[in-house]
Amino acid sequence: MTKRNAKVIIVGIFLIICQSAFSQVDLSYYLPEIEYDTSISLPKEILSYQPGEWHVTHDQLVNYMYTICGQSDKCRIKEYARSHENRPLVYLTITHPDNLDQIETLKSKHKALVEGPKVSDNELKDIPIFIYQGYSIHGNESSGSNASLLLAYYLLAGKSSTLDALMKDAVILLDPCYNPDGLHRFSTWANAHKHHNLNPDPNSREFNEVWPKGRTNHYWFDLNRDWIFNIHPESKGRIEVFHEWNPDILTDHHEMGSNSTFFFQPGIPSRTNPNTPALNQELTEEIGFYHAAYLDSIGSAYYTKESFDDYYYGKGSTYPDINGCIGILFEQASARGHLRNTRHGVISFPFTIRNQFVTSLSTQKAALALKDQILKYKRDFYTLNKKDQKGAYIFQTADEYKQRFFIELLNRHKIKVFKLAQNRDIDGISFKAKSSFVVPRYQMQHHLAKTIFDNVKQFPDSLFYDVSAWTLPLAFNIDYAQTAESLPFDKEHPITEIPK
Repeated sequence: MTKRNAKVIIVGIFLIICQSAFSQVDLSYYLPEIEYDTSISLPKEILSYQPGEWHVTHDQLVNYMYTICGQSDKCRIKEYARSHENRPLVYLTITHPDNLDQIETLKSKHKALVEGPKVSDNELKDIPIFIYQGYSIHGNESSGSNASLLLAYYLLAGKSSTLDALMKDAVILLDPCYNPDGLHRFSTWANAHKHHNLNPDPNSREFNEVWPKGRTNHYWFDLNRDWIFNIHPESKGRIEVFHEWNPDILTDHHEMGSNSTFFFQPGIPSRTNPNTPALNQELTEEIGFYHAAYLDSIGSAYYTKESFDDYYYGKGSTYPDINGCIGILFEQASARGHLRNTRHGVISFPFTIRNQFVTSLSTQKAALALKDQILKYKRDFYTLNKKDQKGAYIFQTADEYKQRFFIELLNRHKIKVFKLAQNRDIDGISFKAKSSFVVPRYQMQHHLAKTIFDNVKQFPDSLFYDVSAWTLPLAFNIDYAQTAESLPFDKEHPITEIPK
């Protein structure tokens, strides 16, 4: 036997051992070493496999969430939309049973941070922090949704002083899958092409989905560009849930190229939208220290501030920033299957799940530690100032479809729209009362209204991750103008719908 053949055999044996090890996943690899309630079903008891051994399909994911939520007095589950392929989008409300019993009262107290009357610093201690944790808006970035299985089990079955404090002072809104159709398409591909002996070769069919792949929804639309335009049912339902709860932190768990490591925001500072308050980015960075500590504890590599941006408000990690919330993007290097060779070595699917799970816990830890600062930030974000928010936006169109669609869109974002009471000429445009509408700047959603209507022509950086312009009236080809003067409209009757 030659030395070369001997080396090949040794390497082959090593790979077989590694593949066998990676295929045998134990829950202790993921979960903190605490006591767990045996009345709450383990993932394997429902799925028949441990998370990470296979890619969870959407029906399995939803079934597990309904099962364990029904076993716990700390949980309620609600369907908020149906995808184009008629799959349910659900979220779990997880908190202390006493909080669940008075959840509407707590929501009203929390809503005062947005709508007033102004909440005092002393009153903040009685308001829980609302944390919206969402996963896998790109269906083939599936480590997030698979991590949500573990997070739900940990929150509902775990017993510790840390969890006691979390359940008392926080409400977790757990959205296990933002994109059911894409996740199901991808999980079917990955599972169908999985090898009995895992093959990490990137050329394997397992890692090379056929077009259109699982990133998008049924209509091949990237749902992570739809938070403002709100075209698809997944997005419409999610925005309704967002504004029902007005979360204080929203997490958006993604994956990126396999040859990277793990990213968490802040992104590149010069690529932050100037309408985002500086304090938002400071708090994002403070939260980032908790992510770093948790990833350090399991020996995972990571980075921050070196890529991605925080500019386009139509993304899940950035839309929250213009709504008094702190949006956080996570990007995990993707296995894109079950085991894959990368420039950093072999990456396993369980490894990617663990990083997503651990940063879900670090988000919760940071939320409790920074609770008062974050709630104060939200309250101050929505404090109105008549001097700074004077004037209005005005728009018109003779196209009834565009008119109805645009007003419905503004209403979904809780932006108030009023009918113009008298004809006005502004910037060379004759706005007619019968077809013109007013969006006053002096309203709670003046930040979002500004970014929707402003025609931005100068940018602090010459590079962007993707979208840099989204002035909606231009997209709709609607005549519009901005004015500092007061416009005549019926302040008591905002327009909520246009009769067909």
